[in-house]
Amino acid sequence: MGGPQNTDQVHDYLLRIMTDRDMIQLPFQSKLGPWIAKRRTPEVEKKYNEIGGGSPILKWTTLQGKLMCEKLDKVSPETAPHKSYVGFRYVNPFTEDTLSEIEKDNPERVVIFSQYPQYSCATSGSSFNSIFTHYKGKKPENNIKWSMIDRWPTHPLLIKTFAERIKEKLQEFPEEKRKDVILLFSAHSLPLKAVRRGDAYPSEVGASVNAVMSELENCNPYSLVWQSKVGPLPWLEPFTDDAIKMYVAKGKKNFILIPIAFVNEHIETLHELDIEYCTELAEEVKAEKIARAAAPNDHPLFIEGLADIV
Repeated sequence: MGGPQNTDQVHDYLLRIMTDRDMIQLPFQSKLGPWIAKRRTPEVEKKYNEIGGGSPILKWTTLQGKLMCEKLDKVSPETAPHKSYVGFRYVNPFTEDTLSEIEKDNPERVVIFSQYPQYSCATSGSSFNSIFTHYKGKKPENNIKWSMIDRWPTHPLLIKTFAERIKEKLQEFPEEKRKDVILLFSAHSLPLKAVRRGDAYPSEVGASVNAVMSELENCNPYSLVWQSKVGPLPWLEPFTDDAIKMYVAKGKKNFILIPIAFVNEHIETLHELDIEYCTELAEEVKAEKIARAAAPNDHPLFIEGLADIV
């Protein structure tokens, strides 16, 4: 999806999301979508200001691509040199602009690599549709060979990366409390309407969670929870904040939030998880400690995993 690099981009970013029927389906979308985008802009701008004025997702994605290519140059010299490009759906660099740049560079081969580990029609599907739309009715002028990686929810090195991130955070808790820390795997929620259509996302997120807990030898109690609901329709539950409140009501006081469906830091990790839940909600419900495992970011195991998949 990308993220606004500054608050001036917030309105157009929201407008593109709210009018993309792959991402979200609203009644009278051509009118309601722009209205929602306009209404939400000040509130979302405020959130970006609270995390430094913009999203770091371009910085992280660019770095991940650079490190992956350095790894590929070493492990696959016969296909070198490798170059990574970033294509976002709703903010610069837009997918269609990136495709034009790729065509100018005229590489021998292009691998379209979805950075959503778990497939959803709303996310990966929307991204692939934008590529299809770009080429609809015309062929690329170059003789580029194209291939696609559309999902990788249980790749061993992705799973090991999340396991390592959790182990790092567990060390922050007193030893006598460590075994009782609840691991809450938090993924972006999805409208139940999409789930009923057969979207693979919930089961693929569940598969990632199951694989991480197997890697950790089920060291702690855990649950899969859902965040970032938008609009009035029913979405996948339990929501992350509701789950925290429920556990605290049962006497549980220590948690680690794990962003299981995100590969780098952005508004959903830096604001929703870190500020709204780890800080504000923790204070409200009198939790002892709500920690948050870092996203994969530039973890060496994760970079190795990206190169291995490619």
